[in-house]
Amino acid sequence: MNTAENDFLLTAVAQAGPAPQGEAIPWAADVLRRGVVAGRLPPGTRLSEIRVSEALQVSRNTLRESFTILVGENLLVRVPNRGVSVARPGAEDVQEIHRVRLALETSALRWSAPGPQPELHAAVEDGRAARLRRDVPGMADANQRFHRGVVELAGSMRQDELMTRILAEMRLVFFSMREDPTFHAPYIEHNARILELFEQGRHEESAVQMQRYLEASRSQLLEALAGPAPGPRGPGGTHGRG
Repeated sequence: MNTAENDFLLTAVAQAGPAPQGEAIPWAADVLRRGVVAGRLPPGTRLSEIRVSEALQVSRNTLRESFTILVGENLLVRVPNRGVSVARPGAEDVQEIHRVRLALETSALRWSAPGPQPELHAAVEDGRAARLRRDVPGMADANQRFHRGVVELAGSMRQDELMTRILAEMRLVFFSMREDPTFHAPYIEHNARILELFEQGRHEESAVQMQRYLEASRSQLLEALAGPAPGPRGPGGTHGRG
């Protein structure tokens, strides 16, 4: 764990305060999860039990239990004789993530009541502003807010919790594209179109658009993981990823 990652943990603890009594295990897991989501604990980062437990001010036994939670969420991996590190998602992970997203996001669009969605509009506009700044993390954040908001349309706490885990994994998938301003940019307008169709009550059309979006995203990410190749194309013939 390098200085920047240790600084993140110390800052996170200072902001969160001490672990609630009797809840140190989920608290520590959440601090580490937020580090992954924020991109402060990138894929491959090795997590020293001694250093992380000192930074979080929890026992090593508590930390091991927290690690177990995050291993179960596919955010960390345990390697015999090498300890714990942040996961590096592969092709199978991308396939599974997109199967879950297809189920969650298209069903939310199909079965939720239509109506104005100011938070989804805000995510689209924030994505457009970040695109003008060529701000890749800003585009990624706005995009994840949009897709989280789509799942929230269903009003299911269980689905929201699952989407939170899926989006954390997606952050790890996106890490290798973090410097490319063209990666997320074109999908912002696809978000806008999906939202427009949903608010018009055209549920099936919005769900179909989302399906095409996610299928194109999956293909692009699989090509990127396979190695250098001609640039893949997003929905409608545009390059990018949402």
